[in-house]
Amino acid sequence: MRRQLNSPGLPGQDEIQVDQVDRLLQEAGTDWDRRAHRFGVLADAAARSGLARSWRMRRPRSGDALVFEAWVELVRGRHDGRMADIQAAADSCYRAADALPEDPTPWVVLLAILRLARADTREVFPVWHEVTARDPWHREAHLQMLRYLSPEECGSRSGQSEFVHAVRAAVPVTAPAAGVELTSLVEEHARTTAKGGVEALLIRNLWTNNRGTTALDTVLADWPRPGRLQHATALADLNLLAFALVQAGRVREGADTFRLIGDTVTAWPWSLDGDPLGQFGYWRGKALG
Repeated sequence: MRRQLNSPGLPGQDEIQVDQVDRLLQEAGTDWDRRAHRFGVLADAAARSGLARSWRMRRPRSGDALVFEAWVELVRGRHDGRMADIQAAADSCYRAADALPEDPTPWVVLLAILRLARADTREVFPVWHEVTARDPWHREAHLQMLRYLSPEECGSRSGQSEFVHAVRAAVPVTAPAAGVELTSLVEEHARTTAKGGVEALLIRNLWTNNRGTTALDTVLADWPRPGRLQHATALADLNLLAFALVQAGRVREGADTFRLIGDTVTAWPWSLDGDPLGQFGYWRGKALG
């Protein structure tokens, strides 16, 4: 029986797990979006184990090992609210960037570390440009910047809006970062609902005004067609679209989207309205019925 990444393991098992992780990352090749997705999933799974350190100790010159350890430290930092040694994690990213000069992943992790540290924009934007020079539509990097620029973190409502507008004007509609505007709307929906009051009662206006309808119409024209979205987290973006259509009162228009999703339900954003599986199942029934 295969052990989980967070199990103590037996002598030699760490080496087997390192080989497994290494192989999964290598198989992604230069698909930077898929590679980052695998790094993130594996780092989450390994966060409570010593696997990342074991890999780096065994293969100290491996850029992937350095990135992986930094990402694991980032996962732990998010859980704890602070990183144990932010400088060491950042240094690992710089060393990985030297070892993997064409790969945006070390810069993506560094961007996330700086976001967690609430670093100044003078530190953050040069790292952002390193990512986009290597992969202009990197999904994870765009989402990190979207949240860094939010009024809840280190930006403002106007600054975040400018970022979303710039992305919308340039990003191809089926690129990995095409869900940035929809993500910003769902997050605004969540913030407004959580605050309560009159604005929360009128939240549907967010989805029926020009900004909301334009965002939905744009992705509806392309996303819900088989094979159109090819990036690693395409199903997460389709879940986002299905949720947004529900909020906009356009459930029937989501039939093709729900069919493409199948049974792959993401916790967010469905958890905003209760149990994700229950919410998804209910609205899928409405859309397909």
